[in-house]
Amino acid sequence: MKLSKKLSQKLEKLPNKSGVYFHRDSAGKLIYVGKAANLRNRVRQYFQDSTLKEARLSAPKTAVHIPEIADIEWIETESEIDALFLEAELIKRYMPKYNLALRDDKSDLYVRLDIKSQHPTVNFSRCPLDDEAEYIGPFSSSYELKKAMRMLRKVFPYDMKKPVGAKRVSLDYHLGLSPGLEEGRTGLEEYRKNLKKLRLYLKGSRVKLVKQIEKEMKAAAQKNNFELAAKLRDQARALKSLRTQIVFGDREFIDLSKDMALNGLHELLKLKGPPRRIEGYDISHIQGQNNVASMVVFSSGLPDKAEYRKFKMKTPGNNDFAHMHEVISRRFSPRNVMRWTKPDLLLIDGGKGQLSSAKQALKESGANIPAIGLAKRREQIITLDDKSGEFKIIELPNDSHIRKLLIRIRDESHRFAVTYQNTLARKHQTKSLIEEIPGLGPATRKKLIRHFGSLRAALAAQPREIKKVIGPAKAKLLIDNLNLEN
Repeated sequence: MKLSKKLSQKLEKLPNKSGVYFHRDSAGKLIYVGKAANLRNRVRQYFQDSTLKEARLSAPKTAVHIPEIADIEWIETESEIDALFLEAELIKRYMPKYNLALRDDKSDLYVRLDIKSQHPTVNFSRCPLDDEAEYIGPFSSSYELKKAMRMLRKVFPYDMKKPVGAKRVSLDYHLGLSPGLEEGRTGLEEYRKNLKKLRLYLKGSRVKLVKQIEKEMKAAAQKNNFELAAKLRDQARALKSLRTQIVFGDREFIDLSKDMALNGLHELLKLKGPPRRIEGYDISHIQGQNNVASMVVFSSGLPDKAEYRKFKMKTPGNNDFAHMHEVISRRFSPRNVMRWTKPDLLLIDGGKGQLSSAKQALKESGANIPAIGLAKRREQIITLDDKSGEFKIIELPNDSHIRKLLIRIRDESHRFAVTYQNTLARKHQTKSLIEEIPGLGPATRKKLIRHFGSLRAALAAQPREIKKVIGPAKAKLLIDNLNLEN
């Protein structure tokens, strides 16, 4: 295969490190995103004559794709979990035409962490549900994800399903894969704490996690709790060794200079530099009820779900402008400015009114943060000049990297707001149903919530469990009025 001088020079510079690579056509358009354990070996394979011949026989899409490659770029990562997260996010954002296998959400796989339940589990799902569990992903390769999770399970033991009728701890416990919660070998709070560490690792914060464990280890040693200190020491060592064993790592070393969307925003909005932290805001309500706001965070162009925040609005009624003013004022209150990282850019879901309200709140808070709006109708970028008070409308082509990133952030803030609003609406509906039953007062509701965690969980419980908590008479009132199964 004959290569241009430019392409040959790029191939010579490829590093022997894991990372994500980009293929562009002669017009500079992104046509494929891939990940590799070794960038040099993987990317150079595309340009071997044997690869093209083999592709013509077994992978016709690849055979069509290869001749179109006119340029390559790459981002090095510390390990392959970085590459996995970054590849999936960039494919979702840019939808390159030759990533056909990754464009259908049905092929995505998520890690489901049910930390809040009375017997937390960790498993996989292709369809995230609004069930109070946390879904981390999506991941495009189920094989690599499951391989990584098997290794991580040795560091952070977890159950994949709740034991049913188990009289003794499972074989997984003796193999160091299960916490043995059913026999009290591990306490519920200790188990949940361990799962939070697993969650931190999966979200790309391996370095932060190792430092946290080492800090806990020193504290345990100072208190003469040497058994716990040894356990934490072994956990930290195991985490460090995973870097050389598995195909996943963290997202802490992404080269922003290679992100065209972030650099484009830098130039378009005349920012001080590529916006490392972008916060997106949206308002959601149903006819002025259950008003909520969402704050999503994209760090280095990627969703940082640990930093997401949700707000229950104090301002009543159906007034998006007032609600936007409220959420920005609360976000930049002195307390939250101290607690949360300062953003480089705000993205407001809405038009001139929402942006104007956000800018006014920023001014009142003394926060000098750039903010833009994204209008829903034509996906126009809206800016407001602080000095002249004039709005400016910016329209970008559909294939613009900047446009795709902003739409991704806007859609994520909308999804997060709607999810929270729906949760509040269901809680309100459940509470109203119980409040209408004569003979069941606030004290009874508190008992149900204290025992089951929520009124919704109480209604899903077995009648015999409800009777144990509030007594046979009140349980009968609840069961009969709401037609619960006896």
